[in-house]
Amino acid sequence: MRFLPPTVLATVCLVMLAASIAGCGEQPWNDPYRAADAGRAIFYGAFAERPKHLDPVSSYSENEAQFTGQIYEPVVQYHFLKRPYQLVPLTATALPEPRYYDKDGFELPADAPAENVAQAVYRVTLKRGILFQPHPAFAQRSDGRYYYHHLTREEVATRATLADFTHSGSRELTADDYVYEIKRLAHPHLHSPVAGLMGKYIKGLTALAERLRAAEGGNHGFVDLRKYDFDGARVIDRYTFEIRITEKYPQFRYWLAMSFFAPVPWEADSFYAQPGMKERNFTLDWYPVGTGPYMLTENNPNRRMVLERNPNFRGEPYPDRGAPGDAVAGMLRMAGKTMPFIDVAYYSLEKEEIPQWTKFLQGYYDVAAVLPDSFDQAIQFGMKGEAELTPSMQDKGVKLVTAVEQATSYMGFNMADPVVGGDSERARLLRQSIAIAVDFEELISIFANGRGVPAHGPIPPEIFGYRAGQSGINPYVYEWRSGHAARRSLDDARALLREAGYADGRDPATGQPLTLYYEAISGGPSGKAQLNWYRKQFEKLGLQLVIRVTDYNRFQEKVREGTAQIFSWGWNADYPDPENFLFLLYGPNGKSKYGGENASNYHNEEFDQLYVRMRALPNGAERQRLIDRMVEIVRRDSPWLWGFHPMAYALNHAWYGNSKPNLMARNTLKYKTVDADLRARLQREWNRPLLWPLAIVLLVLIGSVIPAWRSYRARQRATAR
Repeated sequence: MRFLPPTVLATVCLVMLAASIAGCGEQPWNDPYRAADAGRAIFYGAFAERPKHLDPVSSYSENEAQFTGQIYEPVVQYHFLKRPYQLVPLTATALPEPRYYDKDGFELPADAPAENVAQAVYRVTLKRGILFQPHPAFAQRSDGRYYYHHLTREEVATRATLADFTHSGSRELTADDYVYEIKRLAHPHLHSPVAGLMGKYIKGLTALAERLRAAEGGNHGFVDLRKYDFDGARVIDRYTFEIRITEKYPQFRYWLAMSFFAPVPWEADSFYAQPGMKERNFTLDWYPVGTGPYMLTENNPNRRMVLERNPNFRGEPYPDRGAPGDAVAGMLRMAGKTMPFIDVAYYSLEKEEIPQWTKFLQGYYDVAAVLPDSFDQAIQFGMKGEAELTPSMQDKGVKLVTAVEQATSYMGFNMADPVVGGDSERARLLRQSIAIAVDFEELISIFANGRGVPAHGPIPPEIFGYRAGQSGINPYVYEWRSGHAARRSLDDARALLREAGYADGRDPATGQPLTLYYEAISGGPSGKAQLNWYRKQFEKLGLQLVIRVTDYNRFQEKVREGTAQIFSWGWNADYPDPENFLFLLYGPNGKSKYGGENASNYHNEEFDQLYVRMRALPNGAERQRLIDRMVEIVRRDSPWLWGFHPMAYALNHAWYGNSKPNLMARNTLKYKTVDADLRARLQREWNRPLLWPLAIVLLVLIGSVIPAWRSYRARQRATAR
């Protein structure tokens, strides 16, 4: 055996290095995706936790909606661009308008008082020619028999994925499919999270649940809901159905945009109910069946989930109108073109924030949330306090997208408490004083990275009834100065406290600082800092805040029982209507007495009467007038410190288009675009391999070989002599 001379060895190594570089082509070495996908219209995203439910009757979480929203189609949807949010038809030919009837069955005018309405009927007519995605549940033989509706457990055991079923089929969407899903809300083993609420409105739904429970007799197999008629939902003809509810409830139309009211074909229900299917993850929770623009073709929660374009999707035109400013922002450049624009969406499992953020910076994810660990790297604040991208993000062409969420985060007083609650002047002034002292602008800056808008009442921006500017400020906490809302001074707060009988924050009965109790949820070091901040806010007034930390279950129990004195809570809108926020203060929704969502147990007779009138009115001047009065009442009574409305921050790469946030719609993937060529070019630029360190390592290795080679040659020569 002969050693190669070091010069020859160096040449060989460099040739091998050059060959390896040439063999890699233009694709970056660290690219986690297939080279064949480089130029395709593919969306790359991430998920942190496996979606538990993809069955529309059960799904209610945001991590599930990013999938179900693209697969299922309710009869209506939210307009992608217009604000305030508006409903538009999706599979329906028009927005369903209710017809009202009295207790004797006589039709009433649209403006009939709610107390006169005994029944509201929503008639829906569907567009024709809409097809379900290909699926083995629809596969039929030439004689009409289904291929896969009579499988044995042994036959099911031979299949691992839906692709293992050779045959697939489809059929047209009909009215029966929507009615079938509404009946599924009553199914005793599906446990829909809205079944109880819908049972209060949809005529006969609760009774249907009782019939199904009695008829099923403990059998968890297929229950053919086509055999069970009920008044709440019935088919009129192939493309028309009606839903009947028991009162005037205009907000019901928003529920029709949710996945709970998306169509489910009986064939899928029957297919998945067969023995052995659930054990193999053949369920609607794992493999949904819809008419939407995408279908789930891979569900591997330990690696990735894949949505592919539904080949049976009819196509849908991109909106040609939007909100003011949308045209200038480029949101209408695709107007009238057929959606969807993206062919495939890959969602990779990322349990940790740092790897996800790193891959976004490398260009391997199209979008990213602004997380606490990456906030300072991505966001900075301008001279006027506005959020903007850091120079490094701007250099990459990253876009910052912000939107005020349809949500509110507040601090609540238990209005049943003898100290802070009730409608006495003393308690009211105490609450108003605290409302001034607790500086939520400071909280937003310190603990929310500036991601929030101070609240002046329960209704967030972009919801009907919200008022902006000087007419919208809470005068008990703010005053209008130099063109903006400014928090009242601590002197004002102390004056209110003296008027309440708590001069310098002292309890007149004891002469000691008034002690108040705040129920908190354990939240680690950052949570402890925020709790200390709360304590200092009360100390400004001389009040002593005792913080009682517990776990979330115990916290909920205290609020439910009405034993919590002061607490923090929040609410995310189910739909964009003021009723969905004002009901949080409606007396009959009191949590401790009635088990409702009024966690502060607030009750005001005038507010409750106005609420009943307001919720039954359409948006307009009369409804706005009632809302203004209701907001004034709760501002004066101060059952909440109004807190703030959170802001959503997201980062998008330059190649990701039509990225206007829509915080109500869940079916937005079809609107998005991807410039695959720009993405591929920037990925190459951002992920060029640094070869000089490798060259140095090679030279060091070669240099270390030279002495050994010389020594070996010297020994060879000595042996030869």
